[in-house]
Amino acid sequence: MAKRLKTAETSAAGEQRAAVSDAFRARVRAEGVRLYRDLPWRNTRDPYEIWLSEVMLQQTQVARVAQRWGAWLERFPSVADLAAAPVAEVLAAWQGMGYNRRALALKSAAEQVVERYDGAFPRETEALVALPGIGPATAQGIRAFAFDLPGVYLETNVRSVFLHELFPDAVGVPDRELKPLVEAACPGEGAPYAVPQDADDSPRSWYYALLDYGAYLKQTLPNPSRRSAGHVRQSAFTGSRRQKRAELVRLLLADREDGAPGATAEGLTARLSAVEQQAGRSAVDQALVEDLLAKLAGEGFCNECDGLWRIA
Repeated sequence: MAKRLKTAETSAAGEQRAAVSDAFRARVRAEGVRLYRDLPWRNTRDPYEIWLSEVMLQQTQVARVAQRWGAWLERFPSVADLAAAPVAEVLAAWQGMGYNRRALALKSAAEQVVERYDGAFPRETEALVALPGIGPATAQGIRAFAFDLPGVYLETNVRSVFLHELFPDAVGVPDRELKPLVEAACPGEGAPYAVPQDADDSPRSWYYALLDYGAYLKQTLPNPSRRSAGHVRQSAFTGSRRQKRAELVRLLLADREDGAPGATAEGLTARLSAVEQQAGRSAVDQALVEDLLAKLAGEGFCNECDGLWRIA
């Protein structure tokens, strides 16, 4: 029985790989040319600058990232500058991007790149994913866009293209079925087709085409990525603990900017309550604020000394 199942799975995998035809690749290429977005981070091969764009794009709209990416690089022009910057400056520069943990992970990873690799980003997937905040997709984004190396870059827009083109009627498609297809389609050594000797047929340009086609599909159709088994609808931010955490970070940053020595939990409770009530929500209690502050401190955002909370 087990042997029969294995044979069936192997056969299915073979059929899926066969679906990555020259016609599919030609269609993606054509759509990529038609829909190409001239985004600022596409005009560099600096792995630090590309890594920054990949992290920013994880939870933030492209238009917003396009506005903030250049400003960040003016403030922290290199990975060494970011590694040397105080946590408070990094968090201040990140405000408005959401998910402050990403800023802390950027700084921690920058420190490790400087300490372990003398400021030069590694190219190997294993070394990249060992850095804070870098998962498989971000690692392959760095490899593809900075170093033109092949691999499985499976993020939401890429996923949308493969679901739309190769699984048009399927629901609950797991990534384990998509990954072999993404790998097979990517130009590079070992690809199951003849790669044209053409500068445009590279992992870098291929994934740009997938990203732009996928973004277009999500704007013009019911989002194909919702048919992924891993699709999760994001919970509401307004009124959530996450929103209150972010507001506490902003309050602590404001104190630092004003030169204040810190704030008590009681004072922060009153200020956060004022923000909540102004927005038409209920005041918060001090126990919640103390719990949020303790968790923020544990993650490296802030610390407490003599009853005063301050940004790290």
